[in-house]
Amino acid sequence: MSQYTQPQHPQQPYAPAQTPGTRPARNGLGTAALVLGIIGTVSGLIPFFFWLAGILGLIALILGLAGRGRAKRGEATNKGVTTFGAVLGLVSLILSVVGAVLTFKAVDDVVTDINKAVEESSASAKPAAGGGAAGDGAKAGDGAKAGGTEGKDDTLRQGDSAAYDDGLEITVNAPAPYTADESAIGHTKGNSAYTVSVVIENKGKEKFDAALVSVDARAGEDGVNAEQIFDGKVGEGFSGTVLPGKKITAKYAFDAPADAKNLTVEVGPGFEWDASQWELKL
Repeated sequence: MSQYTQPQHPQQPYAPAQTPGTRPARNGLGTAALVLGIIGTVSGLIPFFFWLAGILGLIALILGLAGRGRAKRGEATNKGVTTFGAVLGLVSLILSVVGAVLTFKAVDDVVTDINKAVEESSASAKPAAGGGAAGDGAKAGDGAKAGGTEGKDDTLRQGDSAAYDDGLEITVNAPAPYTADESAIGHTKGNSAYTVSVVIENKGKEKFDAALVSVDARAGEDGVNAEQIFDGKVGEGFSGTVLPGKKITAKYAFDAPADAKNLTVEVGPGFEWDASQWELKL
């Protein structure tokens, strides 16, 4: 006798009932506004990063206002975070403006100081006693003005001095023929060689570093480069420091074409001073 067995249906898994009409909170805008606001505020405390504070602050303010709109519509639950992020964005913008003002003012002060230093170190021509070039019979007024008056565009001659406002005074004397050694460097066979004596006197209150002095020359009407000659007698140049009230002298030798009639010597005291030029007759 068989029994009828009713087939068993598999039990369905339990599914929790969902409340109709509910959505997950959209808090992303408020969180992003808070993070960007914090970074922007920290950047704004450093004046140089004013640009970063301005960008992040503007984005944080926009996201914060948008997040507050979501919170009012019930789409977000972090109204306090969103509001704080918007406030920090506004603070970042304010700090950005302050940082920009401070940065531009600092740059302007640096530029002003540099220009002032350049102006204070500009040279004014001071001719040799009697006016004009020493020994060339020039009358007073033909060259630079006497008494150290401003005239850095005037032509300096042999024996004239370039007087700087900080008390530095440079004098280039008349060139003299020179016979270079056979082993000399910078001298070309068939050219002529001349020595030029350069005197630096420190009439200021601070010591002067003579190691930074540069002396160059050009020869002839075409202004060809006059190579400096180095041998056992000349070529060492300036070195050391010059104390206030003291002077230092160095002799330079230059190689010039045999037919050159003039030698233009340029002396640069250093990075903070304008270079001065002398027109010397050969």
